[in-house]
Amino acid sequence: MDFLELAKSRYSCRRFSDRQVEDEKIEKLLEAARLAPTAVNFQPQRIIVVKSDEALNKLKKGISPNLNPTLAFIISYDKNACWVREYDGASSGEVDASIVATHVMLEAANLGLGSTWVMHFNPFVVEEEFELEDNIIPVVVLVMGYPAVDAAPSANHTKRKDINEISKIL
Repeated sequence: MDFLELAKSRYSCRRFSDRQVEDEKIEKLLEAARLAPTAVNFQPQRIIVVKSDEALNKLKKGISPNLNPTLAFIISYDKNACWVREYDGASSGEVDASIVATHVMLEAANLGLGSTWVMHFNPFVVEEEFELEDNIIPVVVLVMGYPAVDAAPSANHTKRKDINEISKIL
């Protein structure tokens, strides 16, 4: 599929079928995460694949109960493995994890899977339930699965600002 068509067709899927995502597709999602660019290619991303019922139940303690995925990736970064900008000490961790999540989200759409980027999660619950080390910082929970038959984009999905509102050519 053409990239812009893929980007246009991808939407935040909030209703998933019970169909399990095949291991081969999970491997492709992880490969998309591995190939994502990171600052100085330090690759600080750390990903927990949440797919067992036990792990999904742990995750549900920290995310909206309205979401019922069959698969989720907790995308984090190792704060000790990030590039740091010398001018102000800014860490690349959140940006790197966000780029990784975007690659995974687009690959999920390419594979016929639905996904939703969940930033509204309780990081303390995720850290505790998944026993994250202090240096591992969760950024996003990417819930995924096969879209339910009645899954559809939100009403705001196709609303876009005019290109001149979001860009400036000098």
